[in-house]
Amino acid sequence: MTTTKAILAVSFGTSFEDTRKLTIDAIEADFAAAFPDCRVYRAWTSKMIIKKIAGRNGIRIPTVREAMEQMLSDGITDVIVQPTHVINGIENDLMKEDALAYRNDFSSIIFGNPLLTTEEDSDEVIRAVAAEFSYLKEKDALILMGHGTTHYANSIYAALDYKFKDLGYPNIFLGTVEAYPSMESLRRQLKAFAPKRLVLAPFMIVAGDHARHDMAGDDPESWYAQFKKEGYSVDCVLKGLGEYPRIRALFCRHIADAAEHAEA
Repeated sequence: MTTTKAILAVSFGTSFEDTRKLTIDAIEADFAAAFPDCRVYRAWTSKMIIKKIAGRNGIRIPTVREAMEQMLSDGITDVIVQPTHVINGIENDLMKEDALAYRNDFSSIIFGNPLLTTEEDSDEVIRAVAAEFSYLKEKDALILMGHGTTHYANSIYAALDYKFKDLGYPNIFLGTVEAYPSMESLRRQLKAFAPKRLVLAPFMIVAGDHARHDMAGDDPESWYAQFKKEGYSVDCVLKGLGEYPRIRALFCRHIADAAEHAEA
């Protein structure tokens, strides 16, 4: 069957093959299974990671513009661009610019939402995380490490941290590596909660560089090392959000919603 419809799965990317297979590859496989009438293409937004993989493995991952060119030459006419980004931040804005440079070359280019866009998204992500860590005891605290950004969309992290508590999960805390809520905010909250054990997990699609080094690394500046130094019992779970079936299902729902709105 020849199809002229495609889904372009846009990810930041990762240089770690093991987590890529479990996250980005799994997300794209779910897209292909859920939308059999569409061809699934890949693009990454991190030029640094693309360059690293090309040099190390000899594999060329396309940028958004390169993927758009490829789809054009393959005879694709209608594209749904689905980012695997967590928030509507800088990467997402740039991705849209790159894709829309081709708006006159395709019959339609529509965009699915990043993971956290609506209140319903937040609720579903909270449920997915709570289900994933349902084994936690009452005085265990789950510390999620988000990336954080200078973009105004960063406010979603503080809102989600609050919403975890509001929906009945007082032992789940969300911080970021590069913005607010910071490590200092987490320290203050944990002091008040007084947990017996901490479980650290990435709040990122892949368990890549930040998860392995900034979160779980041996460096004295890592969250793991800092919390250990403060006397906490600490475990790390190196599992990206892309490994959670409910998170992948939410991305599929975003594609379906985008297609539905385009037809309306």
